[in-house]
Amino acid sequence: MRNSIVTDGCYLDRCGIDDSVVGIRTHIEAGAKISQSVLLGADFYEDGHPKDGLPDLGVGRDVVLNHTIIDKNARIGDGSRLVNERNVEHADGDGWYIRGASSSCRRTG
Repeated sequence: MRNSIVTDGCYLDRCGIDDSVVGIRTHIEAGAKISQSVLLGADFYEDGHPKDGLPDLGVGRDVVLNHTIIDKNARIGDGSRLVNERNVEHADGDGWYIRGASSSCRRTG
């Protein structure tokens, strides 16, 4: 971890966090790499696995986040990459959008 703020109640398992803010109760699995991002955290701790095959609450294993804003109670599945490699300035997708070359991910449900 370098140049970052991590708030109370977070679970961080062998992950890299640089130049970022990690909100309350955020769960980050092993191998995740987070840089220049803001994670808003969670309203609750999840007990067990979610229904219907959803990813666990928080950031999964081997996820890469760069220049992102992650909404509260978001679920980022294992191996996901939220990286704007082509420097797109404006785009919209299902549960995400890009504005000014920064990606945002909205919570589901």
